[in-house]
Amino acid sequence: MKTKLHIACITFIISFFAQAQQQPKGIIGTSNWMTNWTSFKPAGNDYGEATNIIAGTIDKDTRLTKRNIYHLVGVVYVTNNATLTIEPGTVIRGDDKTCGTLVITNGAKIMAEGLETDPIIFTSENEINNRKPGDWGGIIVLGKAPINSLGGIHTLPFDLDPTLNHYGGQDPEDNSGIMKYVRIEYAGRKLSASKELNGLSLAGVGRKTTISHVQISYSNDDSFECYGGDLNLSNLVSYRTTDDDFDFTQGAQINISNSIAIRHPFSSDISGSRCFEVDSYEKIASTDMTKKMTKINASNITLVNLEENNQGLVRESAYIKENTFFNLTNSVVSGFAPFILLEGNIGNGEANLSKITFKNVVANNCQGEIESESGSNIPGIKSYYGNPAYGIEYTKMKLNELFALPNIKGNPDFRLNVNNTIASGN
Repeated sequence: MKTKLHIACITFIISFFAQAQQQPKGIIGTSNWMTNWTSFKPAGNDYGEATNIIAGTIDKDTRLTKRNIYHLVGVVYVTNNATLTIEPGTVIRGDDKTCGTLVITNGAKIMAEGLETDPIIFTSENEINNRKPGDWGGIIVLGKAPINSLGGIHTLPFDLDPTLNHYGGQDPEDNSGIMKYVRIEYAGRKLSASKELNGLSLAGVGRKTTISHVQISYSNDDSFECYGGDLNLSNLVSYRTTDDDFDFTQGAQINISNSIAIRHPFSSDISGSRCFEVDSYEKIASTDMTKKMTKINASNITLVNLEENNQGLVRESAYIKENTFFNLTNSVVSGFAPFILLEGNIGNGEANLSKITFKNVVANNCQGEIESESGSNIPGIKSYYGNPAYGIEYTKMKLNELFALPNIKGNPDFRLNVNNTIASGN
């Protein structure tokens, strides 16, 4: 009996580890979940002429309907704890000259819940084939979840109304609403002389907020940026952004899963464009070091550079700064130089590197592995992450070998190709 029990235990352990090693990598789904609601050629889409104008302040519950096409003029603030509800299929076109921008202020909500077959679209007001990154502002959501800035409250650097531009607080469960099956295209214009807006800025947003199935294309700055807050993000698509795809700072506590960044090096700028940029603060002097530092748990992520000929501005897939936690699991990264870059201030010892983990990750066609800005740290970093237990597999495969259908001109499918050994878990 003991022998049989012993054998059963061994069999269970072997089975457990076999399954652990065969966890699917990159974005997953029984079908291609990017079908129907995404668009990779938005310059040619006919969105129709605007029939209604949105401007000024929305201070009571308001509904935008599919039967109208809206022209977003200037900075529009949703205030006074009001809820802005947007019906599936609604199109909102941001004004170029006035930098059309939508701001959901602290306490207000956006309920933008599209459908897979009828997404909500925020896009440029410009005509077909005359659209470009930075045609309009973007979307900003200000919440009451914790950040690590001194005083626990902060403002965004976008020249917003100072009486409305504040975020942060003590409520990680804060609810700013829903954004689901939403496209945001050609955002990233500057407000006055300040920095460019992101496609979607989430500042102090709490975990009862739903952000899922959102595609941001051709943003003139970051696609998604989280300033603090506590969020679960899933099924996000970032396509051809100028700066970073996913940027996290100010103590953001983020779980991001089943999401993809599709980069093209000719869309990048010289400021340092990456898929992930992760830091805990811009300046220690303005940070409450007793608060949580940024922690990102990223699982089933696909990061892909579409250019396979080493042209354009090809950089690292992720840039990680000191005092941050970054965990990447069950993911695929293809075509970057190098795979990962660590800030020079991050030492090469256990105390620093244990905050940054990689499990069951494929690094394909990356020119360099995990590197440091400080040359003296590189030998220790290579020794630490060179341990096979960390589960980083370096490969050399063409995109059409690695992915099911990486043709962006059609209906792309960036799930792993089931015919390759990576996908089968061997």
